[in-house]
Amino acid sequence: MKKLVPDPPVSLPFSRRNPDHDQANEQVRQALANHPVEGSLLAALKPTAAGPAGNDSLFTVRPGISAEEALLHVSILLKAAEEVSDEITERASGVERGLIWSLIHNVEMARGVVDALLDGSRPPTQA
Repeated sequence: MKKLVPDPPVSLPFSRRNPDHDQANEQVRQALANHPVEGSLLAALKPTAAGPAGNDSLFTVRPGISAEEALLHVSILLKAAEEVSDEITERASGVERGLIWSLIHNVEMARGVVDALLDGSRPPTQA
């Protein structure tokens, strides 16, 4: 006998949402709502503070770099990660190819956000 009605969706015993992520998002929203910025948000950001460039790194982030310059550098680093990942994908197969493609997609999205922040902070060009 053929079923006419599909089974209801399976309820998972746990939530896929990350409460820490939700809490961090809410804190950012509240901070932005409580501290409105006149002009460019990018200009309102403070320069970089010194800090390690990774876990147990010999390298540090230089203090005093403007937010715009730091984001430009991040965009360049993300572009390089895209290019390296593209090269690796050509040599991968199966599961590895899917994982690398996912990595590329995430890096492209991150770079898109950084570039949009930079583009949004620039004055409009005169035509």
